[in-house]
Amino acid sequence: MSPVKPLPEPVPPLQLTPDQRRIAHMAASILLDYPDAQRRATWPAVADAVGSLPISIAERFRHFLTAMADAGAEELEQNYVATFDLKRKCAMYLTYYAAGDTRKRGMALVRFIEAYRAAGCEPGDEELPDYLPAVLEFSAASASDIAIDLLAAHRDGIEVLRAALTGMQSPYRHLIEAVAASLPEIDAETRDRYLSLVNDGPPTELVGLTFLGDLKPYSAREEVGA
Repeated sequence: MSPVKPLPEPVPPLQLTPDQRRIAHMAASILLDYPDAQRRATWPAVADAVGSLPISIAERFRHFLTAMADAGAEELEQNYVATFDLKRKCAMYLTYYAAGDTRKRGMALVRFIEAYRAAGCEPGDEELPDYLPAVLEFSAASASDIAIDLLAAHRDGIEVLRAALTGMQSPYRHLIEAVAASLPEIDAETRDRYLSLVNDGPPTELVGLTFLGDLKPYSAREEVGA
């Protein structure tokens, strides 16, 4: 049995207004997405918008933006691929942490699609519906609490991602900390689950998910340093 790794300290939850949570989630959605030219062009607007948030969460966004300020386009893109596309414990896909590449993941993805539709939204066709930036954008755009419930239900995956990024000292850890601060307090059961995932990783039974069509987790980035 592999030794238990220490976990980063929990992020204290913040009392945010609905508008503040929407701003935080939209900012995190943009900054956690693949940093192509279109996304990078919106970073200055994000920097302005987060100024309206409580200081403890606004500073996390500023730490990330400051750390990335001097990086060129190619460096940002290659760093993103190296961080999120090549490490199992840094996946941006929430159902991957509990289900991995197993048959259970297919049904979990269907439940995400149903949740989007129950809130009056249609998931996009460029990414899988559990892609964290997409779920955060859904939360920012939706008037219902369904997206918050989705994020809270997959808090163990978010915490595994946070632990991995913290261990790497990646600037992206500040964004996941901001997301964690916007969610309800983590409970003991979830903490135990993500401790297990931190040490063992997601399940690895490989199966096809062909009923979801041609969507592939890393389709947008396969040609960028992968």
